[in-house]
Amino acid sequence: MTTRSRLMIIVSSTRPNRVGRAVADWVVAQAEAHGGFAIDLVDLAELDLPFLDEPKHPRFADYAHDHTKEWSARVTAADAFVFVMAEYNHSFTAPLKNAIDFLHREWAYKPVAYVGYGGVAAGTRAIQAIKPVCTSVRMVPLVDAVYIAWVGQQIDDHGAFASTDALEATAKVMLDELVKLDAALSPLRRPTPAP
Repeated sequence: MTTRSRLMIIVSSTRPNRVGRAVADWVVAQAEAHGGFAIDLVDLAELDLPFLDEPKHPRFADYAHDHTKEWSARVTAADAFVFVMAEYNHSFTAPLKNAIDFLHREWAYKPVAYVGYGGVAAGTRAIQAIKPVCTSVRMVPLVDAVYIAWVGQQIDDHGAFASTDALEATAKVMLDELVKLDAALSPLRRPTPAP
């Protein structure tokens, strides 16, 4: 029996009336249909981390606050990530940067994929802007991503995201790549035995 990879899907927008949660719910449905993952959906609006308040650098993993310890345990348990990303002023959201900055080693050697949404640019600039942040904590960004242009036009009367066949095909390619990259990186995440 094969153990499924643990996929954390993170909703980056925390503002009222956002469409990010609807897009993330669609990503969850795509991942469930894919079947390769156990899923943990993290809505940063619900997680409600304070602005980074740890006295020691995250690389020491010596956390003073329960909210950090809980976030650390949750990220440690994940094998791969999908960031569902709004684009604000040509970049990614502050809550997503803050959530990353709280931790360090917990992100290492794990693949990360992106679902960007917005207007004509479809979150492209936000995705490009966050890649150096991800590599600085040794995450491995995928090339394959989902880009949703004019996202407001794809929200139905019930507030759900109305997908297309093309977006679903793109999501499947992205999820397939996450499985492959997770398998390749997982040996790097195993503890090194003492000499």
